[in-house]
Amino acid sequence: MAAQFQLVIRSGPNVGKVFPLEVTAISIGRELGNTIIINDAEVSRNHAKLTWQGAGYLIEDTGSTNGTFVNKQRISAPHAVKVGDLISLSENISLMFEATGDPNATMISSSAQAVRTAIAAAQPIPQPRPIPTPYPAPAYSAPAPVYPQPVPSQPAGKRANPWLIIGLILLLLLCACAAVFVVIDYLRLWCTVLPFLFQPGACP
Repeated sequence: MAAQFQLVIRSGPNVGKVFPLEVTAISIGRELGNTIIINDAEVSRNHAKLTWQGAGYLIEDTGSTNGTFVNKQRISAPHAVKVGDLISLSENISLMFEATGDPNATMISSSAQAVRTAIAAAQPIPQPRPIPTPYPAPAYSAPAPVYPQPVPSQPAGKRANPWLIIGLILLLLLCACAAVFVVIDYLRLWCTVLPFLFQPGACP
């Protein structure tokens, strides 16, 4: 059985000594055979006993000389003890019935926790700082291929009409021939240049 309760000496020898209540039947007295031994002349050899009864302990006096008291009231029959009851074995020997966990410490801790909770509730909840948006990294892409632009062809000049050229040449030739004939006729060189065109004896 795990100890749920304990007796702590509040007055008498060894003040502050703790006796864990770990069995269902606990005897208290001055004699060595007891579960809890309190070596004091005011304590009888077999003074009292605690008996586990399902949810708690009952204490009863076992024929002691100085009597057993709960909260300064002498008992004559089994009496249920509660946490915080003071058990006296005489006028000078007293033990406190406690739970193994200190209820005062639990109350203080709970009160402190309640105060901290109230303070935290009264304070504004700090808003988280917005996470700065990182600047997007520049995307490097391969440069687009540059194709040479086609050079616009220069418009070709108007090609001369070959027939016109031939006509001009012929005209020049005719003019030249006419000039020659004019010169020959002016200088009367027909007989010299073209003697075969005349009959013999016609030219001087």
